[in-house]
Amino acid sequence: MPDPRRAGARTAAVIEAIRQRLATRALAPGQRLPSIRAFAATMDVSPATVVEAYDRLAAEGVIRARRGSGFYVADMALPPLALVAGEPRRPRAVDPFWVSRQSLDADEGTLMPGCGWLPADWMPQDALRRAVRAVARSSGPALTDYSTARGSGALRRVLQGRLAGLGIDAFSEQIVLTSSGTQAIDLMCRMLLRPGDTVLVDDPCYFNFLALLRAHQARIVSVPMTPSGPDIAQFETVLAAERPRLYITNSGLHNPTGATLSLQAAHRLLNAAAAHDMLIIEDDIYGDFEPEPSPRLAALDGLQRVILIGSFSKTLSASVRCGYIAARPDWIEPLIDLQIATGFGGPGQFAAETLAQVLTGGSYRKHIEELRARLSRARPRVAARLQRLGVTPWLMPRGGFHLWCTLPEGCRAIDVAQAALADNVVLAPGDVFSAAQSAAMMMRFNVAHCEDISVIAALERAIN
Repeated sequence: MPDPRRAGARTAAVIEAIRQRLATRALAPGQRLPSIRAFAATMDVSPATVVEAYDRLAAEGVIRARRGSGFYVADMALPPLALVAGEPRRPRAVDPFWVSRQSLDADEGTLMPGCGWLPADWMPQDALRRAVRAVARSSGPALTDYSTARGSGALRRVLQGRLAGLGIDAFSEQIVLTSSGTQAIDLMCRMLLRPGDTVLVDDPCYFNFLALLRAHQARIVSVPMTPSGPDIAQFETVLAAERPRLYITNSGLHNPTGATLSLQAAHRLLNAAAAHDMLIIEDDIYGDFEPEPSPRLAALDGLQRVILIGSFSKTLSASVRCGYIAARPDWIEPLIDLQIATGFGGPGQFAAETLAQVLTGGSYRKHIEELRARLSRARPRVAARLQRLGVTPWLMPRGGFHLWCTLPEGCRAIDVAQAALADNVVLAPGDVFSAAQSAAMMMRFNVAHCEDISVIAALERAIN
């Protein structure tokens, strides 16, 4: 006589397999489930077991039977997408969203040395006002219409020229505008990744890379960062062992470390990527802060397996949102279709045309030169103040506004950040940036926001 307990266990296993496919989006609403006989063969159970499992899921409203057609996923079958699914619960201070939420929701009087953008009075507000007025006076569709599928032709032509200056040969038709740099990465992840795919990141890396990859249910592996790029020996070892589908990095000025990729490291990195058929997303959002351009993977690779993305939120405006993707020609049409499906196009014409006005008006070059000079004065000044507290920069970057620092012996960055928050100061603890959670004594500082001496005073209280 069959053991009912074993039969129940087999039915439960089939049900769990279906629920897992729903959770990972392998089965979508309206999609037909495998036939009873096919799934019975897959699960190595009898057809009667699959019938029992399907009937139970139908009773719960998870799937629906269609006479003569089979079983289909119900419209409301998918659970909410958990951005941290499979991750252990951690204190909020080391969650990748912690710094973002504290910075975005900060009151007017909050000091934000942990945020990732420049103060408003460092931005070219007069140039932005002139550009907004010029676009507003235009008789074209910029005030009312959707953007074209690729985005503003004027801005794409500007970007084509800027990329040529970095040694990247890309036609304007190879450039797609997006609503932001983050959306550019999201679109590439949607196109290239499936749940469970392995993605390689630097350790540390920009914390929103980690948040976004978890939203895509990717498996994250990391390699330590050095002053000249990722540790190449470990990089090659990880590629051989883990076979990642994708690598995401900054190469101009690395966030959060400020490191610069060397030419030697870039060549070895690309050779390893080619040997293991790995794609690369190169985020160039900090490139304009460099005094002289460093090697770009996209230039050395010719946009074959490297996708270049960027935006102007760090140098012009985080309010006028616009990003871009430069990629090989055969990827452009699928990218455009994907962007239409998920956002009905990229940035609005008003934003794109406003940025094009600023970039072509002659004031942007002067603004960038002034930013570089101002930051070159601020970096050593802030570093000296931090060192008096025992906070030591990991390196002195050649550009940009980040200092990646080691705290005094015995100080945990999480504790310091939480103590500073009580003093109305937002800091960026190191483990927020570390997939391996290996940066407990590290912290990223924004030197432009550390000019206020109140920041140093609050940090001293938090450390002591």
